Parts: sequence; C-alpha cells; structure tokens
Amino acid sequence: MMTAELNLQKTGDFAQVQSIDFVERFNGSITKLIEALGVTRKIPLQNGMTVKTYKATTTLQSGQVAEGDLIPLSKVITEPDQTYEVTFDKYRKAVSAEAIQRHGFDQAVSDTDARLLKEIQKGIRSKFFNFLANGTGTGTATDLQGALAQAWGKVQTLFEDDGVNTIAFVNPLDVADYLGKANVTTQTVFGMAFISGFTGVTIITNTNVPVGTVYATAPENIVLAYVELTGGELGRAFSFTLDESGYIGVTHSQEINNLTYETVAINGILLFAERLDGVIKITISDGAGV
Repeated sequence: MMTAELNLQKTGDFAQVQSIDFVERFNGSITKLIEALGVTRKIPLQNGMTVKTYKATTTLQSGQVAEGDLIPLSKVITEPDQTYEVTFDKYRKAVSAEAIQRHGFDQAVSDTDARLLKEIQKGIRSKFFNFLANGTGTGTATDLQGALAQAWGKVQTLFEDDGVNTIAFVNPLDVADYLGKANVTTQTVFGMAFISGFTGVTIITNTNVPVGTVYATAPENIVLAYVELTGGELGRAFSFTLDESGYIGVTHSQEINNLTYETVAINGILLFAERLDGVIKITISDGAGV
C-alpha cells in the first residue's frame, strides 16, 4: 500500500487557505473602520454577553471658600445607564456542484464568499446606525453646511473637557451635490465613504442615515464590544479559523449528502455609542443637501 506523497495538497488544505483569506479580509476591513472612526475603546467579552454603560451626575460646590472655612463637599453619582446584549451573528452559504463545475472551484467559492462578507459587514453597520438613531441630542439647519456647523458646535460643547474631533454621518444624497464644489478627499472603508475636508468635521456617508438627517458624535463616544472567539469553550467545540483579534471565526467544508461546499462564519460584534446624549441628530429642514 502506497502512502500519500509528501507535500500533497489535500482538500482540507484548500479549505484552510480559503478560511484564512476570509478572516484576513474581514479583519483588515474592520481594522480600517476602527482607525477611520477613531475608536480607542475596544471591549473584549470573555464571560457573558452584555455590556453596561454608566452616566455620571456631578454636583460641584463652589471653590470660593473663605480662609479657615470648611470646604464644601462635591458629589459625583455614577449609575447604570444602558445595557446592551452582544449576540452571535451566524452565517452559512453553500456552493452547488453545478456552480463549481460551471465557474471553477476557486471562482465559485471566492465570489460567493465576497458577497457573504459584504452582508456580514452590512449587518454590523445596520446595528450601529440603529444606535445612532436613538441619540437624544437635537438640532435643525437649512442646509448641509449649517447642519455640520451645528454638529461641530454641539459635540464640542458636550465633550468640552476632551478636545474631541467631530464625526458626522450623512445620507449620500445629502452630500452628493456638495462634493463637486468642495476641496475634499474620500476613502471607502467597510462599505462607507469617509470624506474629510469639512472644517473640523469628518463626514461618513451611508444609506442607513435618513435623507435630510445628520448624526454626529465624537470618536471617544464610539465603542467596539466583541465576543472573543479565540480559545475558550467555542474553540473546544468548533474548528474555526481565526486570527489574533478574534473578531470572526470561519470554516469551509464539503457536504457530501447534497454535493455542496459550505462556508460558515460567526461573530459577536457590537459597535455602539456609549452616551446617547452624546449623539446629535440635526434635521435639514428643507431636505436639501446644500
């Protein structure tokens, strides 16, 4: 009986390569997103699936105290504000034998993996914009420039102790006309266009933002919470391909009973605004971008 030739490429090797490619593409894109948003706080969840945020109420007594008098006591009360549940998002897609025969193995798997990756990113974006929509700060303006000016001013006021930047989220239709008139630079990250060059405000366009509305906040108010998939009980149960970040787990396998080739992916990622009172919603009153 002959043994397998040394260095023979096996089906499992190809599956591992495809899973590594998927994970690297996802982590590369979400890392760019984190950098573009200026996110500085990432919370890895090892035990439990909830994130609690807190709000502080400060009663500051006057510091003008006469010589020898008792210094009045200031008080800071910290209490729970919001509790967010981080749930697993699980995805599975299959490529048929017919599709593999028609397009070739690598092409059929790679193309469908790319579409699956876009849908996973879309799900993370949608949840993030749902949080922004619940922001409690408000304002109105007659055009995009006025809305951005208001957004900048309100964010600077809310985070006055931090010297923050301002990020504004806008529907592409509201900013399209302005792009032809302004000296700006753009880049696309995680399915969103990042536009810089607007007097101290970074604009991010996405169709999840309603037309005629601008969401704004500070990078310091954006938090990434995620369930670590590296190690732990999940690692014991499933053979996912991961990288050191542990944001997403992916596996590829052949299913003989229906002659398909499957991709399964899982992540537990929540991108959210910690302070809802730190998210400003500016309404463009005439519904026009400029």
